[in-house]
Parts: sequence; C-alpha cells; structure tokens
Amino acid sequence: MRIWVNDEEKTYREGITYEEIAAEYQEHYDGMIALVIADGKICELHKTAASDKHITFITYKDAIGHKTYMRTATMLFLKAVTDVVGKDISKRLKIEFAIGPAYYCSKEGDYEITEELIQAINAKMREMVEAELPITKTSFPMDDAMELVTQRGMLDKEKVFKYRRSSFVNMYCLNDYYDYYYGYMLPNTKYVKYFEVFAYDKGYMLLLPDRKNPTKMPKFEEREKLFKTMQRTTDWAANLGIEIVGDLNNAICDQRKFTEIIFAQEAEQERRIAEIATTISERGHVKFVMIAGPSSSGKTSFANRLSIQLRSLGKKPHIISLDDYFVDREKTPRDEKGDYNFECLGAIDVEDFNNDMLKLLAGETVELPRFNFKTGKREYDGNVKTLGVDDILVIEGIHGLNPKMSYALPEESKFKVYISALTSLNIDDHNRIPTTDGRLLRRMVRDARTRGASAKRTIQMWPSVRKGEEENIFPFQEEADVMFNSALLYELAVLKQHAEPLLFGITKEEPEYYEAKRLLRFLNYFLGMDSNNLPINSIAREFVGGSCFNV
Repeated sequence: MRIWVNDEEKTYREGITYEEIAAEYQEHYDGMIALVIADGKICELHKTAASDKHITFITYKDAIGHKTYMRTATMLFLKAVTDVVGKDISKRLKIEFAIGPAYYCSKEGDYEITEELIQAINAKMREMVEAELPITKTSFPMDDAMELVTQRGMLDKEKVFKYRRSSFVNMYCLNDYYDYYYGYMLPNTKYVKYFEVFAYDKGYMLLLPDRKNPTKMPKFEEREKLFKTMQRTTDWAANLGIEIVGDLNNAICDQRKFTEIIFAQEAEQERRIAEIATTISERGHVKFVMIAGPSSSGKTSFANRLSIQLRSLGKKPHIISLDDYFVDREKTPRDEKGDYNFECLGAIDVEDFNNDMLKLLAGETVELPRFNFKTGKREYDGNVKTLGVDDILVIEGIHGLNPKMSYALPEESKFKVYISALTSLNIDDHNRIPTTDGRLLRRMVRDARTRGASAKRTIQMWPSVRKGEEENIFPFQEEADVMFNSALLYELAVLKQHAEPLLFGITKEEPEYYEAKRLLRFLNYFLGMDSNNLPINSIAREFVGGSCFNV
C-alpha cells in the first residue's frame, strides 16, 4: 500500500503499524517519536497504518509527545508500586500535583516508604522497561467499563464515567493492570527509559525528563513553599469533598450544595487574603507589597482585594502596576524572532522605578507615570503620590519578586507575594490537571472578552508566554514571603461555557487545532455552570466579566 511520510511517497505491506514506520525514520529525529499525525488526525503508534495517508511524526520534544511520555511513565510507576507493595495495601495512589518536572504522589495504606521499598520500585520499573512489555488499548462499552472499575475498587473512575457522554471508554492494560488515561499513550514500556522515584514527605516523587532534554534526567529542585501551598490547597479541597471532577459534577447537580461550595471557596480565599494583610500590617515597616505571578493568575483582582483588607486594618494602600514603567516601545528589547519582548526585565525602566520609589520612601512627592499602550509611551497626567505613615504601595507585575527589579529598596521595606492559579482538582486519581491548562483557559476567555483576541491567537502566543514565565517568574517564586493560590475549585465548570465556543472556532487546517481539540476533550469532563451567581469580587470575574474591580 502507498503512504506519504513527510511528503515522501513510500510503499508498505498491508498491516504495518505506525510504530514500524516510525522506527524507519527515528534516526532523522533527535527526540524519540511518540505519535503520528495521519491526514490531520493524531494516532498512537500501535495503530495499523492505513493506505493513502499522509503522515508526520510527533516526538518527545513536542508538547503532545512529552505529555504522552509523562502519562505512560505514570502508568509504569503505578503498576510497579502495585506489584511491589501489593494490590490491597496500595489500593489508592493519587498523582497530586507537579513540582517542576516531578509528580508528587500520595498514598493510602498502612505501610512505610523505606529506602529498600524505593529501590525495589525503581528496579521493578527498569525490569518492565527491559522486558519491553506491550501497553494495550481496549475500547469497552460503558457498562462493561463501569463493571471493570467497580470490581477493581476504582471509585474515582466510577465518578468520572458517570458523566461521560460516549457509549465506549478506552482502557489501557499493562500485564494485568488496567487503568484509564486522558490522552495518548506509548505502545510499549521500552519507550520509558528515563525516570527516578524517591520518597518525599509522606508519599512518592516521580521525577521525569523535561521537554527540552527528553533523554537527560534533571536535578530535582526543592520548592518547599510551593509544595506546602499545593498540599494545603489539596487537603482543604479534600475536606470539602471535592478532589476530582466527578465530585465537582456531583455537586453541580445539587444546586444548594454547589452554592455552598462557591461561598466556602470564596470565603477561604478571603480568609487567606486577610491573613496576608494582617502579616503585612503587623510588620509595621512595610511600604512596598510586591506581587508577582505568571499570566492569568488574577494579580489585579488579588491586589484590589488585598488593598481592601489593608484598608480595614487602618492602612492606606495605593495600587501600582509595573507595566506603567515600560520603556517606550521603540526601546523595547526584541526576542530571537525579532518581536518585541515585553516579558523580559529589559522592557521595564528599572532605574526610573527605583528612583521614584526611593523618593517616596524619603517622604518626597512624586508624579508617577502611566503607560499608554496605544502610543507605546509613558505619560504623566497628575498621578501624584506622597507616602504618609500608613501609606503602602501595592505593586503588581511579573518581575515583582526579581531582586533586580527593586534593587535600591531596603529589604525590610518590601513584602513579597507570589500568586498563581495552582489547580488542586484532578480528573481522577491518576489523571492530574496541569495548572497551565487552567491559566490558558482563563487567558483565552479574558482576551476574547477584553481584547477581541481569538482562541487561535491565545494558543499561538502561549509558548512565548510560558517561556517568559520560566525565565522571569518561576526562578524567584521561593523568595516570596507568602504564596497565594488563586485557583477556584469550580472555575473550570464556569470557564467551559465561555471557552468552548472559542475553541470550536479553530479549524482543522490551522496548527492550533490539535491543542484546541485537546482542550475541548478536557472540558468534556465537566458539567457547565453559569457565572451569574459568582460574587462580583471573585477572581473568576477577572476572566469571565462582571467584576467590581477595574480589571
């Protein structure tokens, strides 16, 4: 039969798999081939190739390919723990959240994670890799799938399947170990060569390669504040009874219960903001509250709500955006593509910012700039400030935690806050929701509403945004005095209503189609929820509209 591989016409025997074709071309790629695209459709390698198709390859260095590796490595890890510890004891293992390139996995069961146990798990994983065990995929009728997960005590899968609209469910099997995964998988254990499992806190950490260097194991970097923030959020959600999407969907079906969850979530965030305000007030000498976080973290809403809490404590807060200190457009540095790089520190007039802040700290009156995004220039329009005894500047911007941003200011005058939407809700015990997905959907909805930007444009720009975050924000997150998690348990059910029409507008011919399709499949797990009942000061309002703040 005839197949076009990277536009090269080739002849193959009937029944050949995409895995066999990929093996022929692997030497031409520096990343391992994970998937193929056949006439615009992503296919797993185990599939039999069809005649007259045009195919290209996806490697571990591609976002989708890297996710496929991570997903398959997770199944390998879970299977190894089950084999080593025992099916009954290790009944519930939950992939909680990511710390850099590692997944934290909590456990239930009365057993101790010893060094001997860790060595045995790593050895079992390597044994399965060397055995080149097939990972098979079977499509079960929904009733059969429900029976399978019920028999195996997978209560989390039951909750997920309850709200599935399709008549069939795809289950993956490694030896006798069945599991459900949201997304594509590799066909064989031999593809998962790089991993390390070690004990962490009360559970496990599964360290995997990052996308840039898929054949090199990274060094695990301790991020204690991030870990504790994620753990606190996860524990709070568990106490509320909302750990996975099925729990959320159950609550949505009970309007009274769901309203209580919304109010409880908003109250928890307000309580946390009040705690931060109290800490700032009690320090006494704080004049600059520096707020930083990645895109779509809700920095503006947070700054406003923090200011209200500070005001209630007798302080006089004034919100300043670091964006107002952008250099004039023609002086903005450019990236490797020749585009303006608004994410780098060089896009900010750091010297002018520090001069103005020092003058304010000395009791002088200063006229602060406002950046005109239409003209691309800083302007002065009478925004005059003088700091009194109780005045505090609440400064938000992506470089707020970078010491170079406020190099001239005394450390004791600064209080640093890191904010991000750190999703604790997962699809089920073994399918986590990346925090970046929530932020991407937030930005997509907000940009469409406030800037008329298409979902295609938001997806197109997202890699550049993420690169800027990796370089300018994440390296400084552990330097914060406090971390604030702006994620809301219910928000993806709200964003679904706004994001789906935007995503459906991306056509199959566009490069962003695959990401749009992935996000649509992801949103399919959620029941939709109307945003009309959200409090007007909710961080979610910054994205879906209707906020009482100027966001």
